[in-house]
Amino acid sequence: MIILNEHFKEVEKRLEFPQEAIEVFEKIATKIDSSKNLNKKFEAIFNEYLFPEAHDFGKCFDKLTLLSIGYGIKEYSLDMVFLIRAAEVMHNLYKERGLSEELFWHTIKDLKYKYVECVNCKGVHGTFVPWWNTEFFNLHRFALGRYQFDMTTYGGEDFTSSAGITIKKGDKTLGFHIPSSGIPLTDDVRLDSFKKAYEFFTDYRREDGLMIFECGSWLIYEGYKDFLPESSNILKFIGDFEIVSSEARDKFNDAWRVFNASGYKSPKKWDENTSMQRAFKKHVLSGGKTGHGHGIIVFDGEKIVR
Repeated sequence: MIILNEHFKEVEKRLEFPQEAIEVFEKIATKIDSSKNLNKKFEAIFNEYLFPEAHDFGKCFDKLTLLSIGYGIKEYSLDMVFLIRAAEVMHNLYKERGLSEELFWHTIKDLKYKYVECVNCKGVHGTFVPWWNTEFFNLHRFALGRYQFDMTTYGGEDFTSSAGITIKKGDKTLGFHIPSSGIPLTDDVRLDSFKKAYEFFTDYRREDGLMIFECGSWLIYEGYKDFLPESSNILKFIGDFEIVSSEARDKFNDAWRVFNASGYKSPKKWDENTSMQRAFKKHVLSGGKTGHGHGIIVFDGEKIVR
């Protein structure tokens, strides 16, 4: 199995990895290609977890971790090499199912977002959350506009929205995620993403023509209203939802998302480079809580239904 093929290089180019990262990834790929035993072991993992469709990436990358230790390769870097090489399998599935080139390249951009997180948080060219990619590679998650959408079902207790729309356990919903692309969560950007999802996931429209989005995230904690300014895009994001649950947590486990590497340190040592960092740091140091929430959005194809 050739790792450093033309598709591998095309992914590196399209995602605009920096030259330093490309050199790291291609050095690892070349090492795999030049070692019969390593290549055989890499290919075995590749075939086991990508066919007949991508599955169990947690177990997949546990095996890659052992491989990285045995051959003296940085774990996070090897994980990214695996994903870049696997992108060809994902690309072929898009072609087989008649999905557009634009959709593929927009969706696979998540590898770049995770790369930037890894450099900022760990100082390593690679990814430290490779397991996250399963749903991209088995075509259960797609990037449409600013958000990434999963095909799922509602798992909570029955919920009735302010407009009288009832969502029952087991109903089809579109879960969505907010990648760290750096694109501000403005009104137009958020609405555009919902519209794109409405047009793409036609099977997820209800009989009444409505579509239900849901999201669970550290971003949907209602307590942020206590310290973020009204102009904050985070508060505007929260305002799109009807909150199903919102709870404070004693520890800000998602601090790395705001503070990068300093987020793993004590709050006193968190960075203060942005207004968001300064607001969160001041809030936590004064005894304030962060948290996590879950919310739903009812959408009619043009607007959020209240």
